[in-house]
Amino acid sequence: MNLYLHGIGGEESPVTVGDSLISDPGNRFDIVLTNPPFGKKSSVTIVNDEGKADKESLTYEREDFWATTSNKQLNFLQHIKTLLKINGSAAVVLPDNVLFEGGAGETVRKKLLQEVDAHTLLRLPTGIFYAQGVKANVLFFDRKPASEHPWTEKLWIYDLRTNKHFTLKKNPLRFEDLQDFIACYNPENRHDRKETERFKCFAYDELMQRDKVSLDIFWLRDESLEESENLPEPDVIAAEITENLEAALEQFASIYEEIAPSEDGTTEEYEYVTQTD
Repeated sequence: MNLYLHGIGGEESPVTVGDSLISDPGNRFDIVLTNPPFGKKSSVTIVNDEGKADKESLTYEREDFWATTSNKQLNFLQHIKTLLKINGSAAVVLPDNVLFEGGAGETVRKKLLQEVDAHTLLRLPTGIFYAQGVKANVLFFDRKPASEHPWTEKLWIYDLRTNKHFTLKKNPLRFEDLQDFIACYNPENRHDRKETERFKCFAYDELMQRDKVSLDIFWLRDESLEESENLPEPDVIAAEITENLEAALEQFASIYEEIAPSEDGTTEEYEYVTQTD
């Protein structure tokens, strides 16, 4: 949208009004760079005869999706995979919950590591978004043709978050703050990388053995947790607690849905995620 508003992209508008996640648009692209909308829950607003509005969870049944869920970030990640041409590349901004959420999240991460080359994860620092406490990442991956063997051999993770402190006005994230990551990423030859204090490599087998295939990985010691004067602001701490509680509630809801008896009294096994606002 930003490119189009600045006259890049030709005379014909590439923008259409609608729900991008409803179906496969059929178009395929060499590169997808995107920051999908944050917010865990997809929903529709329904107005009844009395004029009262209510929201209902919205899930998407698509043959090209690995999992059915109302989690918007997981759905956008699956949608982006579909949009790529074979050997096409994507860089996607994702919140932390995509890296550790169970249920459909675990399914998506497994399929992601198996069916695309998820080669790099950049852990972004807090303080760079208008909403305080937002924890986000950039996932870099390439789509690959069908194969009996997993395409992701190694996931390289760069930690730009631990012991980094940025704010929107007084200490904003600048291009020079990304120079070390760019050097480690080594865009000229991604297969010739070296580990550093902030840049570590994790093999496919190691990732698959982690609980729920969690990609929420840190290894640096967080100095702010050891020195009281360096503790995050109260609103940041509150946001983190809220996120953790929501994740726990989602897990309990998912377990309940799996073991709850059906209308005929039997217990059915199925997988979907109930989200909380």
